Amino acid sequence: PSLAERFRVGETVFLCGAVRLFQFRLEMHHPEILAVAEEFDPVNMGRIVPVYPAVEGIPPRTLRKIQWEVVRKYAAAEKEFFPGWILDAARVPPVHESLETLHFPPPESDAEALLSFSSPPQQRLIFGELFYIQWGLAMRRSGMMKEAAEPLPWDREIVEEIKRRLPFRLTDAQRRVLNEILKDMSLPHPMHRLLQGDVGSGKTIVAWVASMVAWRKGSQTALMAPTEILAEQHFSRFSSLCRDLPLRIVLLTSSLSAKEKERVREEIREGRADVVIGTHAIIQEGVEFKRMALGIIDEQHRFGVLQRAALRGKGRVSPHLLVMTATPIPRTLAMTLYGDLDVSVIDEMPPGRIPVETKVVTEDRRKEARERLHREIATGGRAYIILPLVEESEKLSLRDAKRTFEQVRKEYPGTGVGLLHGRMKAEEKETVMRRFQEGEIRILVSTTVVEVGVDVPEATVMMVEHAERFGLSQLHQLRGRVGRKNRPSVCLLMVGREQGEEAAARLSVMERTNDGFRIAEEDLKIRGPGEFAGVRQSGIPDLVFSDIVRDARILTKSREIANLLLVRDPDLTHLEHAGLKRWIQEKESAGKTFE
Repeated sequence: PSLAERFRVGETVFLCGAVRLFQFRLEMHHPEILAVAEEFDPVNMGRIVPVYPAVEGIPPRTLRKIQWEVVRKYAAAEKEFFPGWILDAARVPPVHESLETLHFPPPESDAEALLSFSSPPQQRLIFGELFYIQWGLAMRRSGMMKEAAEPLPWDREIVEEIKRRLPFRLTDAQRRVLNEILKDMSLPHPMHRLLQGDVGSGKTIVAWVASMVAWRKGSQTALMAPTEILAEQHFSRFSSLCRDLPLRIVLLTSSLSAKEKERVREEIREGRADVVIGTHAIIQEGVEFKRMALGIIDEQHRFGVLQRAALRGKGRVSPHLLVMTATPIPRTLAMTLYGDLDVSVIDEMPPGRIPVETKVVTEDRRKEARERLHREIATGGRAYIILPLVEESEKLSLRDAKRTFEQVRKEYPGTGVGLLHGRMKAEEKETVMRRFQEGEIRILVSTTVVEVGVDVPEATVMMVEHAERFGLSQLHQLRGRVGRKNRPSVCLLMVGREQGEEAAARLSVMERTNDGFRIAEEDLKIRGPGEFAGVRQSGIPDLVFSDIVRDARILTKSREIANLLLVRDPDLTHLEHAGLKRWIQEKESAGKTFE
């Protein structure tokens, strides 16, 4: 029946729903009609009520009554597994009290606190979830610390001799993190360190110095990169820095012929290869190191914990492990994803760098952007034009790399124009990149295959078509391909006519700042942790109650308490921790565990 048929004029009813303002009038769409005034219902009226997911055929008020009976009968029987000292330290109530209050808050409850997930009962559930993750990370870290590694003691003279080979002076931040790394490498248990640094901050040089220290101590180093282009670039740079040194650097990628692969594997196996640079091919079966003591993973978020473990497994004893990322990770996310690693941060750029100018360009200003590109090319610069698709799509009306390549070739007849995308063979990609680096190609039309690590200092223009379709971290990585020399550079973010609010927010952040750490924080706020780079591969259980941005304080507290418990009772053998141990085992047996 309609509302007009159900109620008489002048009758009082209770309605529940979201109130919206529309054309200066308040509206309530599809309200829940609770009861007429004469039929007071203590479960559904006169209180803050919970909203449960809809169940077909059961009205919300009936569902609440069922839940009310369940909570009344069984919530008190829910045993608290945290001992009193942990509840006190976390400042949260027992679990049974939390469940009762959350399902049916008393009338005096703070509605704002409930809506913002800051009420004590909610904090109890959030704490439990985050504690479980931090305990798992603490245990993983503790297990690693018990492993044996080959200590690589160093002296200042060796390091200074290595640094003298560099054509520039290290920044203070590079020297600081290098000392942290070398100190770890000198210990008899394996280093597990994450090296963070913004695009162009000089992480690779720090890794090179560490690999040279390992070589001087008679050990092998393995460096694993996510793409062949990046692996080849590292190989070229390391080889250049090691010119005239009596050491052997080899490259191992899947594009090598079977004969070449076997030759490289033999050099690694016999210990003749001192530094091995490659892709996933390094961790495949058949690759055996004779004396690997240092493993380096570049762009860590492209790999999962299983790949990290596979690289560690290539050493006769556990190698020292350095993982690097140019995708800055917000502090709270780093505590969750990499809580088992020590963290070093290069928070300083090499001197003389000119910040890249970033502009969001709409369709009506496309001509201006093309003119800027033309000026840069005319004065000796090089440019990237990035497309989201390799070729035309029937489903998406987007520009693609192949058609754009043909258009740009016609527009710049006397200029070298190249095409690069992931479907090309490795040798083709390598040839195109080499021609771009040498200046034979001046404009490179590409997909995001150039996103990570590609270094062409002469490039001064990054034009990203359909920039609204890219994530913040991805855009920041692309922007990092220019501005690598002391010459003004520009990043042109071309946007289509249709862009949502979230895309506009992302692009606005890019215009406002070049700071990768600020961008990472904004990215985390906009997209949430589930979509952030590296989360899917981390092996961390999914979060149900928690939000690591909103719940940063509880995350920090859960980490502190987990580490304290590890010192007090690492095996959870104390009687007061029996319930906690049982709870952890139940979660692990249910599959909520770490890879």
